[in-house]
Amino acid sequence: MNEALQDLLDLLDLEQVERDIFRGTSRPSLVERVFGGQVAAQALVAAGRTVPEDRTPHSLHSYFLRPGDPGAPIVYTVDRIRDGYSFTTRRVVAVQHGKAIFHLSASFQRAEEGLEHQEPMPAAPDPLTLPTAEELLPRYAHLFGDPVVSRRMLEARAAVDVRYVDAPPYGTIGEPREPRSQVWFRTNGKLDGEQDRPLLHICLATYVSDMTLLDSVLLAHGRGGWAVGDVVGASLDHAMWFHRPFRADEWLLYDQESPTTAGGRGLAKGRIFTADGQLAVSVIQEGLVRVPRGRD
Repeated sequence: MNEALQDLLDLLDLEQVERDIFRGTSRPSLVERVFGGQVAAQALVAAGRTVPEDRTPHSLHSYFLRPGDPGAPIVYTVDRIRDGYSFTTRRVVAVQHGKAIFHLSASFQRAEEGLEHQEPMPAAPDPLTLPTAEELLPRYAHLFGDPVVSRRMLEARAAVDVRYVDAPPYGTIGEPREPRSQVWFRTNGKLDGEQDRPLLHICLATYVSDMTLLDSVLLAHGRGGWAVGDVVGASLDHAMWFHRPFRADEWLLYDQESPTTAGGRGLAKGRIFTADGQLAVSVIQEGLVRVPRGRD
């Protein structure tokens, strides 16, 4: 396991302050606010710490309320909404400087058998044939202006290997494309021992799910994204449904598309498949997407 992945796992290992109160720290991000995937993953960790181990999340619904301060701790308060025979429901509020910055509702379920069907996995090349972040980002470093941006993007990919099937949004600026994007991802190292728990794999996928989901919105308009500076924005809400077991340290295909953009907001939805074609996760997110003055 590389150092960056261990740092990420440490980030998700929250400090328990009281019975249902947890505290987390942050890591630097591309923009001067806490990365949304980090807050969502930490909130799910907090919720999961209050749930029996035989129940795993089957869905989460969340709202990003305020930008997080990466220099301050985040306090997560868990509300035990319901403990039923098959399902357990939790609500989590993340607080900084006395104000809520994020809230999440998550539902957990005991494993059970039932009817099954799924959409087929879309075609995608072998992830090992695609460039790594270390190979891809230097090609576009000249677009970012500040070399710090490129360095932070590499740091953000150090714990998780994310490989684009086609060029990322900043690779085709000014050329509107089909509003669809695919990436393969897996952690840069295997999880074993105490770290090899279903909840942690789900929390890691939650963390990654916010990295590239709005790419499809940008592609539809030929925008390069936050790193290039031709749009400004942020995640507004985020919902996920966990259908089948998966491992975050094995290749997962994240197929993403945007059905619409309007009113300064873009909607994106994604499907995460295991390498053998199992539909593991569905994701929907709405994001704030604005064009800076003078860039329209």
